[in-house]
Amino acid sequence: KLPEGEPIEAGMVTRSIETAQRKVEGRNFDIRKQLLEYDDVANDQRKVLYAQRNDVLEANSISESVNNLRDAAAAELFRNYVPAESVEEQWDIPGLQQALLSEWQLHLPLVDMLEAEPNLTDEDLLERVLQAAREVYDGKIALVGQESWSQFERSIMLQSIDTHWREHLSALDYLRQGIHLRGYAQKNPKQEYKREAFQLFSGMLDRIRDDVVRVLMTVRVQSAEQVEQAEAEAAQPHVQNVQYHHADEVP
Repeated sequence: KLPEGEPIEAGMVTRSIETAQRKVEGRNFDIRKQLLEYDDVANDQRKVLYAQRNDVLEANSISESVNNLRDAAAAELFRNYVPAESVEEQWDIPGLQQALLSEWQLHLPLVDMLEAEPNLTDEDLLERVLQAAREVYDGKIALVGQESWSQFERSIMLQSIDTHWREHLSALDYLRQGIHLRGYAQKNPKQEYKREAFQLFSGMLDRIRDDVVRVLMTVRVQSAEQVEQAEAEAAQPHVQNVQYHHADEVP
């Protein structure tokens, strides 16, 4: 029942308060330290991605890099249907043929090839897929010119990097909010965060690659003559076949 505002001078109370303050400050320090360690993971990934982004901005041409991405994406897609070191009975050639058509607009009669040449190996088929993709890609470049196409490649690459990086930051934040639950499974939350963050980062790089290749492979490129013809056709009036019925009639 001390008067309000009078300081408490009892030694036991003072020591208890000091001990509580040290515990709270120590806990806050540990929290800040863990947050910094989590931020370090994001910063390391940011450095890697921004270095790649700067390379895209500063390079005179990224065509060689895009070619490597295309070949890598094609090989991975191919191996999803024709596993490495597998026998022909394990191959899903119709599925591969459909995937190339639906994802890349690449018309390649692999089923007919294999029927006509039954001795083709998986490596032979992979090379034909890679070659067909290169030919289609080179055909697009021939229509618009290397300089214009290089600018388009750069634009698509930067757009994909920026979009997926923003999504990746959101995924990291979501991961950090629930990573403490790993402790209930007798796992180190910080180590689990680093491991899962690396997996997310690797997945992001794969998605960037696949999106860039998909856009560049499926974009329609038209010559000046084709554009003029399309505009002329659009300008022509179209006569619609319209049938009129009386309100009492059933069409």
